[in-house]
Amino acid sequence: MSTVVHVTHEALQKIGGIGAVLEGLLTTRSYNAAIERTFLVGPLFPGADLSSLDTILYRSSEGITDTPQAEVLTEIEQNYHVEIVHGQRKFENRHQHVTTLTDVLLVNVSNSNEEMTRQFKWQLYEHFHIESSRYESEWEFEEYVRLAEPAYAALQAIIGAETTAPVFIISHEFMGMPLALKTLIERKHDENARNMRTVFYAHEVATIRPIVEGHPGHDVRFYNVLELAKAQGQSIREIFSDPFWYFKHALIDKAHLCDTIFAVGDLVVDELQFLAKPFETFPINLVYNGIPAFEVSLQEKLTSKALLQKYAKTLLDYRPDYVFTHVTRLVKSKGLWRDLQVLMHLDGLLASNDKTAVLFILSTEIATGRPNESVHEMEEAYGWPVHHKIGYPDLVGAEIELNNGVSAFNLQSKAIKVVFVNQFGWSQEACGKRMPVEMAFMDIRKGSDAEFGQSIYEPFGIAQVEPLSFGAICVVSNVCGCCGFIRRATDNREVPNVVIADYTQLQIPPKSFDDVLHIGLAERNAIEMENSRAIAAKLLGRLPRKPRDVEDMLQEGYDIASQMSWEVVVKDYFLPGLKQAL
Repeated sequence: MSTVVHVTHEALQKIGGIGAVLEGLLTTRSYNAAIERTFLVGPLFPGADLSSLDTILYRSSEGITDTPQAEVLTEIEQNYHVEIVHGQRKFENRHQHVTTLTDVLLVNVSNSNEEMTRQFKWQLYEHFHIESSRYESEWEFEEYVRLAEPAYAALQAIIGAETTAPVFIISHEFMGMPLALKTLIERKHDENARNMRTVFYAHEVATIRPIVEGHPGHDVRFYNVLELAKAQGQSIREIFSDPFWYFKHALIDKAHLCDTIFAVGDLVVDELQFLAKPFETFPINLVYNGIPAFEVSLQEKLTSKALLQKYAKTLLDYRPDYVFTHVTRLVKSKGLWRDLQVLMHLDGLLASNDKTAVLFILSTEIATGRPNESVHEMEEAYGWPVHHKIGYPDLVGAEIELNNGVSAFNLQSKAIKVVFVNQFGWSQEACGKRMPVEMAFMDIRKGSDAEFGQSIYEPFGIAQVEPLSFGAICVVSNVCGCCGFIRRATDNREVPNVVIADYTQLQIPPKSFDDVLHIGLAERNAIEMENSRAIAAKLLGRLPRKPRDVEDMLQEGYDIASQMSWEVVVKDYFLPGLKQAL
């Protein structure tokens, strides 16, 4: 039985995608049958709320020393000038009746020993040619470099230096790389470290994201460049500017030194191989993300949809035949403008069929949510969320641009209206009195006829396909990593529950590499306009006409989701990947 150490900023609580992955992995029966002990390692952020820990076993500042290793941990704190918290955190999957308790190791490195940090940075340069001095102004880099040595020492103390069972150090993204590299250094001369293995878990390729997001050609340009580069054996440094300006790249560039690499999508594999020559022949394991699979009755589906229709009727004075949704973070990579392009074509098609629809976009720049009382005041004063005003507590940042697009669409559309709900939560308390009192977040999942998610950069995309088992049509772009998993789960057959939008296929083959590099806004707009027309037509053909159609979608969606569950991910991808690291 082995020990697995996950290094991440979400060790204490779920914040985003990596937290969702940990929750998925740790609450499967297969994981708990194969892994004896799990550690979550990360920084102890100043002012962190430790209430998510079920037990605190060690925290010297509070006089808590309920662990046999208390004396050693105190010595580590004194040597490295850090604060250590060792506790336990419960993970629970009520649907699968799985509960597990994991160890959590947090290290506050804000006042760490500068001399020891300098020595470790010299080792990183000596062994791996990492020039830490270039990135010392980046606290994220500094924080995880400072974390590595005290965390390694604490793990050795708690796990037991003489254990012979495998210990896997999993670096979720760049964050765990300093600890993984520390492990590789120690393994060269310490017999007690020979059983330790290192894994780089690529939830994205941090070097690639700013290239895709930062150029107006977005995915249309980048993935065509990538395809040509692969054919010609070129790497990123030969095509784009030197990526070592970016501290994350400096760390993930060394991921091929780990014992194995996990990648959450097929394109992530291609992107890693594009980074440098050593990645081209490195055995990278596909470890897709999992999605929930719920069996839902036709009546449950229709009840949730009726609540969404009732809300739309209250807001817009009509009861839509179809309800579309997009639940997402409000960032450029999500390609929200593509929703409106598809709807522009679909609007005329629905109107000619005497049908109506609504799209609820649930997204906000304020992750913690707006105060409920402010939302109720905006609703009363000017009809939020149908109408918005610039400035907090309403529109801020990227919300303004999105709302401009929504307003322009609503002015000219006939059969479809878009409601932009810039609030965290989906209930009457969080979203205003006009929302049905019975409404809960799961209703926006269960009741949706189609979920949009046409991202320009999406290593996997759990949210895009979460509504699969609820009978929704998932409209995703071909750059989403989930497409590869869908193809495997469906034996590569076309299914009515998934519409894949390909915005990377060029209408005219490029004459040269230079032509592809110069794909910009005009070229992307033309491709999006043309392809979104085809997506609208395909979506119209898939939308259910009668209850039997909905039942068929529910069954097909559940069957697909069952083949993409976290249990499948752990059994068929994650655990075999760990074996390869041995």
